[in-house]
Amino acid sequence: MDEEEYTRARRRMVERQIEARGISDPRILKAMEEIPRHLFVPETYRSAAYDDGPLPIGHGQTISQPYIVALMTDMLDIGPDDRVLEIGAGSGYQAAILGRLAREVVTVERLPDIAALARRNLGTVGVSNVMVVEGNGTLGYADRAPYQGIIVTAAAPDVPRPLIDQLAEGGRLVAPVGSKGLQVLEKVVKKDGRIIRTSHGGVMFVPLIGDHGWEE
Repeated sequence: MDEEEYTRARRRMVERQIEARGISDPRILKAMEEIPRHLFVPETYRSAAYDDGPLPIGHGQTISQPYIVALMTDMLDIGPDDRVLEIGAGSGYQAAILGRLAREVVTVERLPDIAALARRNLGTVGVSNVMVVEGNGTLGYADRAPYQGIIVTAAAPDVPRPLIDQLAEGGRLVAPVGSKGLQVLEKVVKKDGRIIRTSHGGVMFVPLIGDHGWEE
């Protein structure tokens, strides 16, 4: 595929997979139409980059289905002045989308090779407001807290407590919670010091490894 074909495929992805399923925020639709998802997947899978599903990126990790990226982003309700924390950088695609919406993004990745991949990909597409940190994502990244938005792109038995602690007043957190085989997408809102949790349908993610996740 040449660049024109990728552009057309990306436009179809947004229209048929994202907008048609109820995501209407024009900032999210614009970001997903502009960020070249095919540059965030291995060359072997680039012809499938705009298909309706996840793809492997190596080391047992995946890039999420485009609709799930859009849905979780929409649930975060990101403002242009927000600081956002992502747990699980993967190849950097979700962080690139977040970087188009927020003032600053910190993404934590436990696998050094995957973190390096994310940095390269983000540099390639010119997203400069994302900091990739190697570390235990279940502990968050306290140095830049609090965060107005936190997104977890791997499945945990429950929302890690350090992430809730690093959420700003009025902040939103979105995470897949459940067993290793099947999870529910949960949204956490911190309001007047209280934690409000709601569930938003079944999903399936790779496991979140760490102190407040699953053992390796």
